[in-house]
Amino acid sequence: MKSNRTSSIVLHNVLIAVLAFIWLIPIVWLVCTSFSSFSGMNTSTFFPQEWSIKHYVELFHPDSVAQFPQWFMNTFVIACVNCLVSTLFIIMVAYATSFMQFKMRKPLMNIAVILNLFPGMLAMIAVYFTLKTLDLTNSYAGLIMVYSASSGLGYLVAKGFFDTVPRALCEAARVDGCSEARILFQMIIPMSRPIIVYTVISSFLVPWMDFVYAKMILNAGISSKYTVAIGLYKMLDKSLINTYFTQFCAGGVLVSIPISVLFIIMQKFYVEGITGGAVKG
Repeated sequence: MKSNRTSSIVLHNVLIAVLAFIWLIPIVWLVCTSFSSFSGMNTSTFFPQEWSIKHYVELFHPDSVAQFPQWFMNTFVIACVNCLVSTLFIIMVAYATSFMQFKMRKPLMNIAVILNLFPGMLAMIAVYFTLKTLDLTNSYAGLIMVYSASSGLGYLVAKGFFDTVPRALCEAARVDGCSEARILFQMIIPMSRPIIVYTVISSFLVPWMDFVYAKMILNAGISSKYTVAIGLYKMLDKSLINTYFTQFCAGGVLVSIPISVLFIIMQKFYVEGITGGAVKG
């Protein structure tokens, strides 16, 4: 029996190692290609024949096509604003559903879960024409509204974490005359750092990685207004790919750095938020 257990562990580890190797291949190729001295796409060799950092330097010298610093700043501003708005929405909805009792509470929670089962892409056409009617297309405000509008529906993990907070603390605060807002911001949030970190990172990632909605809303063709995802995609146009492909790879590497650093710093709290929210969520 011990031998079978050892064999099972070895097979599991080998399988994980193989999957990790397959997963890392495109990432390693992207990083290596970004240091190639050749500007176009080269599929004849995995590693560049000549290495150079000139394409990283070129990214920070914008031209009429590649305006990476501006794209990065646009995306960063949108992500930060969405992060703040979405986090507030999620935390407030999670607090209301976890700590407050009101009519239609459970039906509303069930409706929110059901709505989350449908892909957001189904509403793309309706969202676009709504924004167009309100003259919010080609604006960051419209894009932020799209990202944050339904964020409250993602309350379930935060609610699961809030369910673990002792109710006696809230009841004592209410007896002392505290309002619900004061209980939330002065008691619950300070005790919920892991789920706050998890919510902040998740909310930040939505606009940082999104392409579809950004492409649909920011469709005026003005390069300086692009987000990183749209700008990098434009570099792959058939008329530009032979000139900008390696810059595209370099841009992809640079875009991943802030998120990677954020995850490394916040990994402990991120994992605690997921596991804590899964207790009763």
